This record gives sequence, structure tokens and C-alpha cells, in this order.
Amino acid sequence: MTNPETAASREHPDEQALQRLHDAYENIRSQIGRVVIGQHEVIEELMIAIFARGHCVLVGVPGLAKTLLVSTLARTLSLSFKRIQFTPDLMPADITGTEIIQEDKITRERSFVFARGPIFANMILADEINRTPPKTQAALLEAMQEHHVTAAGHSYPLPEPFFVLATQNPIEQEGTYPLPEAQLDRFMFMISVRYPSAEEEMGILRATTGALRSEVSETLHAEDIIALQETVRRIIAADHVLHYAMELARATRPTEPEAPDFIREYVSWGAGPRASQYLVLGAKARAALYGRHDATTRDVAAVALPVLRHRIITNFNAEAEGMDSDRIIKLLLERVKAPTRD
Repeated sequence: MTNPETAASREHPDEQALQRLHDAYENIRSQIGRVVIGQHEVIEELMIAIFARGHCVLVGVPGLAKTLLVSTLARTLSLSFKRIQFTPDLMPADITGTEIIQEDKITRERSFVFARGPIFANMILADEINRTPPKTQAALLEAMQEHHVTAAGHSYPLPEPFFVLATQNPIEQEGTYPLPEAQLDRFMFMISVRYPSAEEEMGILRATTGALRSEVSETLHAEDIIALQETVRRIIAADHVLHYAMELARATRPTEPEAPDFIREYVSWGAGPRASQYLVLGAKARAALYGRHDATTRDVAAVALPVLRHRIITNFNAEAEGMDSDRIIKLLLERVKAPTRD
């Protein structure tokens, strides 16, 4: 029988690697702060998702620096970056690539060669993903899930690490194709990008209307990120933390006996098991960013909003009373008490 203490010691992350991840996080925040004013919570959630190997949807009105934030993050991480502007006429081959006929200049022989699309990059900004038809969305989501592209019977691996950061405009809905809930579920986080405070907006005006331009320096490389992702996986999540994550996810389902009354009243469908997994992974990544070996129930609660907000489907009663998923999650965090350590 395996000694639990020995197994736990093997599971713990290396102290040096954990310190490096924490230092890298602080450095990245500092570098991004040179270009993007404010949005500290958004930056933290993006970093949690990256080190937990998750994809994100950023939701916010135009002009909140979503594209600038993602491109700056890619530069600080020394990752290849591609922006794909999703439009109604975009086809799957426009993002994944297609086979073309190429002629050898010497032999004059013709053969099919795969021309890679813009998806072959470490970080993809899928701008306004809800403006393109479902089959193009599906092609992107397949690449997100499988980390490869299939064309003419051949599989082409995507570069690692690979992240998709999609944006959605919550205002304009005409001519859009909203992502179905089953496809939204493949994104680890839905991050809400809010208006800046008055102080932050004044800082934006000073930074963007002058002659000086801020530059960022590279902090990590692709191989560093992959190694630090393994460090996150080795963060300890005790049974009471796992139980809390499971209880939160199960409490969102109106058919479960443990669901509170307000869930039965306002929710049509709750979060599935993938939500529990992402609550735990998000808690581990958050603990690692702050240099801690163990994830806590506070870490789980801290990532509950971005993990659950796109996995809770509200009904007509909620709409009539102005109850959105964020308010329901906050009520849930008050109702579901975190268990104590055994």
C-alpha cells in the first residue's frame, strides 16, 4: 500500500518552480500594466486559464482594450499570436487551412500541399466569434478540443501551448450566431470585461493621447509555460476542496435534491461535471500564482463566477425579475458553505 505522505510529497510542486511561476505572474502583470490600464481582475483570470490549459471567452462592449490586452499578453509570453476577425462569410478552411496544388519548379510535377491557416499559432484571438456561422465556430472548437487540424485525411498538430481567447459583443445581436451552450461549455472561463473606473480612465487618456509609447519585454517562452502548467497540476487540492467544488456545481442543477429554492425558481439547466473540473483547476492555478502549494476553498470561490456564469441557463422567471447568472452565483456562494478540513 502506498504511504499517503509519500504520495503527497511526490504530488507537491517543486519549490523553485512554484516561486518561478509566482515571480513570472508578478512580472507579467507589471509588463501588461505598461500598456493596459486597469483590468487587474481580467488579467488574473486570463493567467489562471493559461496556466490551467483553458480557453476563455471575453465579453465586453467595444473599446475596452480586449484585443490590446490579448496581443500584449502574447508578447510578454513570447508566443506566436494571430487575430482572426470572425465575419458571416468566414469559412472553416479560412481558419484551419486548405490543400493547394503546387508545382515543382524542377520536375514540373504537381502535388497537393497543405497551406496552414491562421489557427496555427500559440495564442488565437477569435474576435467576435458570435458573428460567424455555426460550422466555422465548430471547426475552431474542434481544434480547441483536439489540438490538431484534419484536412484531406491528414492530421496536423497545433503548436503547444495553444489557447483560444474569443471575444463577444453583448450589445449588437443582429446578424449574429450565438454559441450554443454545449460549445460554450468547452471554454474554461467566461470573463466579463467591465468599464474602467474614473481614475483608470484618466490614466488611459494620459497614456494613449501622448507621443510616448510603452513597450513590453518577454517574460516567459513556450517551453516555460508548458513546464509551469505541469507545476499547476501538482498543486494539492484536499478532499474538502474537491467536495466544495462538486457541491457548488451540483447546487446549480434544479433537479438535484441539494439545489436551493432560488435555483429551482430561476434556473432551467445547471452546470455539468466539466464545471467541477474547471473549479478545481482554476483554484490550483490561482494558488500557484500566489506562490501557495495548496488550493483552498477560497480559491474555488474566487473562480466560481468565470467558471459558472456561462454554464447556468436562466429561465423566464429570472429574466422577469432581473436575475442574471452572476447574481445567482453570488447567492449560491452565500448558501453553499465551504466545508472545513478533516
